[in-house]
Amino acid sequence: MKDTRYLYGVMMAACFCILLFSCSGQASETIDQRAQSHAVHREGDVHVLSKNIMSIYHDSKGNHWFGSWVDGLYMLRDSTWYHFNTENGLPANRVEEIKEDNFGHVIINTAQGFCLFDEEKLRMIETIDGSERDWKLSPDDLWFKSASSEGYVFRYDGNHLIKLKLPTIGFGEDWITKYPNASIPYSVYCTYKDNRGNIWFGTAALGPCRFDGHHFDWITETDLHELHDGPSNGIRSIIEDRQGLFWFNSSYKYQIDDNLKKKAGTKFYRRLESIGSLDGIETNNMTEYLSISKDFNQDLWIATYRFGVWKIEGKKVIHYPIQVHGEDVTSFYIYCDHDGLIWLGTEENGVFTFDGNGFVQFIK
Repeated sequence: MKDTRYLYGVMMAACFCILLFSCSGQASETIDQRAQSHAVHREGDVHVLSKNIMSIYHDSKGNHWFGSWVDGLYMLRDSTWYHFNTENGLPANRVEEIKEDNFGHVIINTAQGFCLFDEEKLRMIETIDGSERDWKLSPDDLWFKSASSEGYVFRYDGNHLIKLKLPTIGFGEDWITKYPNASIPYSVYCTYKDNRGNIWFGTAALGPCRFDGHHFDWITETDLHELHDGPSNGIRSIIEDRQGLFWFNSSYKYQIDDNLKKKAGTKFYRRLESIGSLDGIETNNMTEYLSISKDFNQDLWIATYRFGVWKIEGKKVIHYPIQVHGEDVTSFYIYCDHDGLIWLGTEENGVFTFDGNGFVQFIK
């Protein structure tokens, strides 16, 4: 899993197009108007979807969204496909995240800015620079990672995207001093809201950081750090399991206990036993992954880059190879939708779904 150099070699789209509002203040065109020439409705034709799918989302209206790092954004509404790219309003053809707010607005994080889809209308979201006082928690806020590598995150309050810089920590500053020409270790690869409403940030090299609305707390265990001068996997996915334990792309599970810090002024977490390698073989070094999701039974689904998908049912571990014509597929993003269907986005082979026995290529 250390072989993740490809993540640093993907070129981000640089074309920035704002076609949503004219200078005269005309209203946004509808999705159907904007995408009609790009819409595709071909039953049984897998080529309607990019081979590169790095994010997936199922919204409250039943639409499925698929984000590519190369080909923009796709929406599946009923049996009709819509494709959005820089030619018809998307800020960039690299889509990083897809989320939805409490009002049913779908928000798209791209390499060159954010778009909001509100029923049939598309518009850009204003981004403003935040200050220290803008670090706050609200149950209705959405948090996004930054497409850049500068250690920023974004808080969406329903009106604006507020750009915030992650605070520094001693061992991070020491590393920057040692490797001044290396990538910034504060880069945020993922955000996660836990069951208590705290926000977690998964960083490129410094492990996970938690913001509780007042303080920032870092988990400083070395199994979560990648402080070296080579490429790193970083913390790309965070989740709580059925026991309330946290998983951070590591072979260890973590218990979060703020009473430890209150009573003794020590760490706010306990590092528990290692799960070992994902396949249970002690000598195998396969302990990192790119994405993790939880199904309706609270079982965990883990997507690795080169070694397929692993399902964790309590102490039972099941492996599902991901292959096309007998060749292993490089996967990236795993997701459980509102209907309980498990989706898998891959780097070069489109989308797969779980049929109860294994993963099959998605063909609509």
